[in-house]
Amino acid sequence: MAEEKGKKRVNYASAWQEARALMWAHRGTLAIGLALVLVNRVVGFVMPLSPKFLGDTIIDQNRPDLLLPMAVVAGLAVLVQSVTSFTLAKMVSVAAQRAIAQMREEIQQHVIRLPVSYFDSTKSGILISRIMNDPEGIRNLIGTGLVQLVGGVITAVLALAILLALHWPLTLATLGFMGVFSFVLARAMKQLRPVFRKRGEITAEVTGRLGETLGGVRLVKTYVAEDREQRVFAEGVTRLFRNIASTITGTSAVTAVSTLVGGGVGVLILIVGGRAILEGTWKITDLFTFVMIVAWMITPMVQLASVGTQITEALAGLDRVRELRNTATEDDEDEQREPIGDVEGEVVFENVTFEYEPDVTVLHDVSFHSPAGTTTALVGPSGSGKSTLIGLVMAFQRPRQGRVLVDGRDLAGLRLRDYRRQLGVVMQDNFLFDGTIRDNIMFSKPAASDEEVRTAGRIAHCDEFVNRFEKGYDTIVGERGVKLSGGQRQRVAIARAILADPRVLVLDEATSSLDSESEALIQDGLRTLRRGRTTFVIAHRLSTIQSADQILVLNDGRIVERGRHHELLAQNGLYRRLYEKQQGLVRDLFINPGEDPVPELEDDSRAAAARVAARTGQRL
Repeated sequence: MAEEKGKKRVNYASAWQEARALMWAHRGTLAIGLALVLVNRVVGFVMPLSPKFLGDTIIDQNRPDLLLPMAVVAGLAVLVQSVTSFTLAKMVSVAAQRAIAQMREEIQQHVIRLPVSYFDSTKSGILISRIMNDPEGIRNLIGTGLVQLVGGVITAVLALAILLALHWPLTLATLGFMGVFSFVLARAMKQLRPVFRKRGEITAEVTGRLGETLGGVRLVKTYVAEDREQRVFAEGVTRLFRNIASTITGTSAVTAVSTLVGGGVGVLILIVGGRAILEGTWKITDLFTFVMIVAWMITPMVQLASVGTQITEALAGLDRVRELRNTATEDDEDEQREPIGDVEGEVVFENVTFEYEPDVTVLHDVSFHSPAGTTTALVGPSGSGKSTLIGLVMAFQRPRQGRVLVDGRDLAGLRLRDYRRQLGVVMQDNFLFDGTIRDNIMFSKPAASDEEVRTAGRIAHCDEFVNRFEKGYDTIVGERGVKLSGGQRQRVAIARAILADPRVLVLDEATSSLDSESEALIQDGLRTLRRGRTTFVIAHRLSTIQSADQILVLNDGRIVERGRHHELLAQNGLYRRLYEKQQGLVRDLFINPGEDPVPELEDDSRAAAARVAARTGQRL
């Protein structure tokens, strides 16, 4: 699969569209740059032509009075060339860096608004590479690359006109050699284009894996996987090295051919020019001038090979950028949707079916009603569809069939940004940014006052550990909150949700990382938080959801039971078996050895029951 992607051709129509937009946006800078390069290259011909003027006019015509003016003109030409080179390099380089920074901002702004499903199928390292590395090629369009290309063409054209005036047969012969060079250059660029595109993909893969390794370094060390990760990284670096080596081979071949072409042109000039001098049709100054102008023409032509490679690489990066930009964002889809005011929080699922992949159904014809202000708990074995159902509530996914209604309106027709502003969430894997505790709590409400932050922290019982820190709420938590314990991270996440003051609240194992004492305190805070809000709770500890208004029991993507805690226990179904399994109730095994009212007990539970029976003298 990766190999097929590597062979993907650059879409130059798309890349040029992106390039034209960039150049138009910076047209003022480019216009000044092109004017400067024109002046720079024109005055650059003063020095190569000075020897001919010296020989033909000053010496042959005995005009010593022109020697000083010629020197002054040559000196001024060098000064103008130096000033224009400095101004050109500084101006276009700054413009290029500004364009790179702007494109990175635009790409990040676009990427962060892509649907969650896109991130589920794309590695974060690849996206980081797209944002940080692909825009680098802009420097070769807005910066020195394009200017050098235009300057090289100008120099070559002016040099060609002078050479034709000096000796057109020799000039045409020289152009024949240059034709060979152009053919080799074109062939080389054709081979190198897909290689440059592949380089970007390999870099993204290697960067992504390195980011995962560093982010999961504790897991790597726990399972002594340093050598394994080193091998994976080394393989990626080796692939990148081979890719770069292949481009070096190609560019080196172009350089070698250019050297041969230059040598061939030199030999030809010596033969033809020497014969012309012997025949008296040329002076020695004509030969000297011809050689200098040819060098003045060949040098930019050789540079064009390097510039052409850079621009090819830039176009490959812009093609990837364009491909990313063509991916529809949630904002693009929101333009066609209705705005939402304040929601009450009534949520209804009507015959909802969902699948991540075709023909692999995760939810089957799910229907339920969560009135505004009530708590709905979701329980069931792993893989039963609880997280998927929550993803639909949060509009991370869309149903393949059926509807999700919010206050009687189809969520598919409502603006996501308006809806999500009224959501609060405490996920099972609580993500904290590398900042202060205060910053992480305020993430849901950046304009919150200090009192609001502290109030949220008190409800979530954050102050119990925050007050022990020297800097209190200004304590840095580290990357992903690594400086806090799991329970502390979870309380910060709960405080963040409290501060959001949401109408719809999602609690995904919100107390899973807390000890019994902390859990009891948090349950009080959560009860306060849930009051008046529509709440969805995923809980494996069934003791934490006994107060839920309704409990939905899922199995294999279907709701198999529903009701309140005592009603579900009375049904003597899956919920009761899960509850008894957690409570460790094995009494019925001892009282009725011929019956097994808890068939779902796993092997470890059966083994525990056997050990209890052995100690008590009971028979299973």
